[in-house]
Amino acid sequence: MDSLVKIYLRLLQETEVKTFRYLHSNMDWDERCIAIIGAKGVGKTTLLLQHIKATFEDKNEALYASLDNSWFANHTIFDLADEFYMNGGTHLFLDEIHHYPNWATEIKNIYDSFPKLKIVFTGSSLLQIYKSTADLSRRVVYENLEGLSFREFLKFEKVGDFPVFSLKEIVENHQNIAFQITENIKIMPLFKKYLRNGYYLFYKEGLKKYDIKLQEAVNNVIDIDVPAIENIEFESRYKLKRLLAILATLVPCTPKITDLSTAIDSNRNNTVKYLSLLANAKLLNLVSYKNKTIGDLTKPDKVLLNNTNLSYLYGDNANIGSARETFFVNQLSAVADVILAPQGDFVIGNYTFEVGGKKKSFEQIKDIPNSFVVADDIEIGHNNKIPLWMFGLLY
Repeated sequence: MDSLVKIYLRLLQETEVKTFRYLHSNMDWDERCIAIIGAKGVGKTTLLLQHIKATFEDKNEALYASLDNSWFANHTIFDLADEFYMNGGTHLFLDEIHHYPNWATEIKNIYDSFPKLKIVFTGSSLLQIYKSTADLSRRVVYENLEGLSFREFLKFEKVGDFPVFSLKEIVENHQNIAFQITENIKIMPLFKKYLRNGYYLFYKEGLKKYDIKLQEAVNNVIDIDVPAIENIEFESRYKLKRLLAILATLVPCTPKITDLSTAIDSNRNNTVKYLSLLANAKLLNLVSYKNKTIGDLTKPDKVLLNNTNLSYLYGDNANIGSARETFFVNQLSAVADVILAPQGDFVIGNYTFEVGGKKKSFEQIKDIPNSFVVADDIEIGHNNKIPLWMFGLLY
């Protein structure tokens, strides 16, 4: 365990605690067992280390360990918990839990064997489809960590620390909010920068290698995270990558499953399952009409990339119409259910939204109550026309 402690203390020294992700203050850290799930690169590891550094005066009361460390090749999580607890430890933080076989059973055993030990673990967003015989439902509180919102990006860029606004507040008071935020800053260049490379926390490590790191993150998800949770062969991993690359050139699109199946040499059921896997891995967003449940074998009505940063992996000139819809669905999906609209683009609760450029008209939604145009390339809206960037203030 000494090698793990050494790594833990070094990582703590290198962790800054000036700027926290939104989830840190939204969570109840006093729960006995917490799972933080999210996409690769959104800051799960940093969140754990920041919490330890900011919370524990005695760093020996806590321990951070990543489950992809070679120490676990001949030790178990239970071994670690036992030794840590015997030496006075009270809070165990486990990173990348999905890298460890039978993790659910061991977490259950630790929970039952050490009633005074608190556990926080992180894992891939794919854990939401993890099928386990261990009953963790009444033991674990699950928290989702999304990628950076535009609001958080502005905070990390030291432009301003703006409050979170609800969808209702934005719809009803968008003009006043926009006036306050844009009074001293030029918002549009910052928004364009965010769309290009502001969603993943590792953008802070430098932009020169951002695309390389993003490609590595995508490959890591498909080559390591997916097989850790789904029994999937190497050939299927290649098909997942091929499908993602094809969709990146088509989105937003109504998927033609037959054509996609032919393109990746697959059958219909597997292709639809691959779409679901890519969505659960936070690489795609699948949207359908009301009262339609998205399942493993259900074709979605519309496919989008999960976030706009992914658009640029497959070409520098991302389709602007696609980017607008991708941003809107990405930010709204973090706080609400997004449904395709029979007229307009999307329905969220009682609101209907049509997404477009600054010249977008109300023609398609003019007779629909509670309908709004979401317009790009404007700083401040008017009446029922709301700036697109403002939907990045939701979390």
